[in-house]
Amino acid sequence: MTEDLIGKSADDKARANMQDYDVERASFSWDKARAFLDGLPGGRLNIAYEAVDRHVVHGRGEKTALRLIAKDESATDISYSDLMRTTNRFANVLRGLGVEKGDRVYSLLGRVPQLYVAVLGTLKSGCVFSPLFSAFGPEPVKARMEIGGANVLVTTRLLYKRKVAPIRDQLPELKHILLIDGEGPELGLLDLARLMDAASTEFDVVATEPEDLSLLHFTSGTTGKPKGAMHVHQAVVAHNYTGRTALDLHPDDVFWCTADPGWVTGTSYGIIAPLTNGVTMIVDEAEFDAERWYRILARNKVNVWYTAPTAIRMLMKAGAELAGKEDLSSLRFMASVGEPLNPEAVLWGVEVLGKPFHDNWWQTETGGIMIANYACADVKPGSMGRPMPGIEAGIVERTEAGAQEVTKPMALGELALRTGWPSMMRGYLHEEARYDKAFSNGWYLSGDLAMRDSDGYFWFVGRSDDVIKSAGHLIGPFEVESALIEHDAVAEAAVIGVPDETAGEIVKAFVALKPGFSADEELQLSIQGHARKRLGPAVAPKVIEFRENLPKTRSGKIMRRLLKARELGLPEGDISTLESDEK
Repeated sequence: MTEDLIGKSADDKARANMQDYDVERASFSWDKARAFLDGLPGGRLNIAYEAVDRHVVHGRGEKTALRLIAKDESATDISYSDLMRTTNRFANVLRGLGVEKGDRVYSLLGRVPQLYVAVLGTLKSGCVFSPLFSAFGPEPVKARMEIGGANVLVTTRLLYKRKVAPIRDQLPELKHILLIDGEGPELGLLDLARLMDAASTEFDVVATEPEDLSLLHFTSGTTGKPKGAMHVHQAVVAHNYTGRTALDLHPDDVFWCTADPGWVTGTSYGIIAPLTNGVTMIVDEAEFDAERWYRILARNKVNVWYTAPTAIRMLMKAGAELAGKEDLSSLRFMASVGEPLNPEAVLWGVEVLGKPFHDNWWQTETGGIMIANYACADVKPGSMGRPMPGIEAGIVERTEAGAQEVTKPMALGELALRTGWPSMMRGYLHEEARYDKAFSNGWYLSGDLAMRDSDGYFWFVGRSDDVIKSAGHLIGPFEVESALIEHDAVAEAAVIGVPDETAGEIVKAFVALKPGFSADEELQLSIQGHARKRLGPAVAPKVIEFRENLPKTRSGKIMRRLLKARELGLPEGDISTLESDEK
């Protein structure tokens, strides 16, 4: 845990949407947050109406909603009016195919315009949308479409051929496959562009109830099949409010969320939160490239940037010189999500980019940001921040009488949230018992271990099954990893516990190096010595193994459990979201 404190100036606080955290918490209600949205007659609510049509109704239709940056770096702007008409066409395509309210529409696409149209058009039509990673293979595609009962799929000819054709006969509910690049040779493969051209640009948005199902997001468990977290249209209240408050979005902002819409951040904060706040949203079709990213930030004068710790570490690895080649003065607020952000990365942001990255915490199950560092508030590097107004977070212990809150500062326990916020999942699809286990005594139990300091800031320790018990010590892997990446040679680190006859478990670290460093015994001793100095001999890793790469999910999280499973010869569990790996 770092002792550094990054203070905010009076100007920072004056520009922020939320100027005083304590005042906002004291006066907040979710009814007040909903008043920022229009709603539909009869108390109804539709995410897509709030994201698109509402802005046109209020005279903001000519503003750029999406700026789509192709792989060759050419840019195409789509206004809110254009987006309204195009999403109306998609909703009419679904209606013309006989797709009904509540039916399940899936996408298997990269970051292309049709993906964003499909999400919003599906929600307009009252159907349920579920995104799939374009990097999935046939088996994870099948599992998610089977569980969700997919009725429609939007994809490309190539992705269909490679990932859907082999398992299509096992998906009896899949009636329509819409290809964004022409018709296919098989029955039921439809040319989406042709259908869109024939569809009307007029559509009456379906007046969905706030509790109607809207989004189905799958999250991987340590074992078993993926869980389908169900979210409703009322979630838009939290998406809008957290975008305005946790990400400090203003209507005149240019905003870039680098997350793929194939996972929850790319939907909640790569589509819904920015559009409901009326900003101009950057969409980059290409994958990570440090120089390209800096060019995008500079050329588009991005004001608010939401990215992942893995990407930040990759930028750090690429060197500060690259950042200095571009004018990044438009950046006002930078935030991070996906896994805990190491203090070193926060301080690097200040040193190289002139401002800190603001970490925040939430899960697929929570639907939106729950704990954050704010534009108006001081940042403690390494802390996930303080709960959003409207969110009561606590540290609890599981007892026979249920979850009990622990109030002592810096006590270790499970991070829990009092139930009742708008974006809270309404269930795991077809798995009621699994859902019920996530709640106790009015708390949602996150499965993350954390601590809360005397100022109300929360500190991530690790997943409950990641914590290492060594010679009577409880060791959080995040603390060890943060110390390791402070070493000049270390780009990334992951820490697990491995069995030891004497200590019970010892700490083992897997380390990926920055360019220019050799994985030899001298460097290993240097890293171990650095860790012992920072953490003490009881906590520092006893074993260090160098690797070219660390296994990560497509959302950027390092998969500690996979490293541990392979180390101990255990079942690997669900690895369908695995993106990169080097065994």
